[in-house]
Amino acid sequence: MKLLVRTTRRIALTQEGSAFYEDCQRILLDLREAESAVASGSARARGHLRLSAPAYFGRRHVAPHVASFQRLYPDIRVTLDLSDRLVDLARDRIDCAIRISDLEDSSLVAVRLAENRRVVVASPAYLAQHGMPKTPADLDQHDCLSLGESQSRGWTFKMDGQLVNLKVRGTLECNDGAVLHDWALQGLGLAWRSLWEVKDDLTQGRLVTVLDRYSSPDYPVYAVVAQRKYLPSRVRLFIEHLRSVYTSTGYWE
Repeated sequence: MKLLVRTTRRIALTQEGSAFYEDCQRILLDLREAESAVASGSARARGHLRLSAPAYFGRRHVAPHVASFQRLYPDIRVTLDLSDRLVDLARDRIDCAIRISDLEDSSLVAVRLAENRRVVVASPAYLAQHGMPKTPADLDQHDCLSLGESQSRGWTFKMDGQLVNLKVRGTLECNDGAVLHDWALQGLGLAWRSLWEVKDDLTQGRLVTVLDRYSSPDYPVYAVVAQRKYLPSRVRLFIEHLRSVYTSTGYWE
């Protein structure tokens, strides 16, 4: 693999060389941290923690706890990337990603943090104008608000004892879940959203669930890492911190 590009005037790193250099820097930093911890007789966590989370969920349920975590471990520097795209942990050099998914086909190591249900919702105004779908097949006759490329598999339903992924279509699409939520409130279509996101709207009557008898199984909240072996203490401590918050009594109420 070519790591350097040489000319008569300068030497520059290739893309692969830059990635290799940063990985080596991180390894050397971990080594220095380990030596320092042993020398001082403590295992004080330190270093740079790189996190990723879905944008809307991350703003509400990750970012506040990143702040409280950093207060507990002031020697840990945290970078939080909020995006609804599916990040590649190795390529994007992410230590830990928070994901809401079934993760059945994933080769990543996952730690279950919390339960979560997804439901199809719409505003009363939309249903009054367009009618209520009775089966998932009726979605072909409705405007479905899609989460861009990250929802390429479609919406998942339980039909005849099996899970079925249905492609949906509509006139509006966005890669930000918060925008889809707002569009649903405005009566612009049906949305497939997590219960934690829309529960208050359901309680207040701003949204209504449909197709409840076909609801898919839980899509839990996971913390995922590339591998369990040699997991840095800063990553392990953050996962434990988040899990303790999510499992505390009344957190999701």
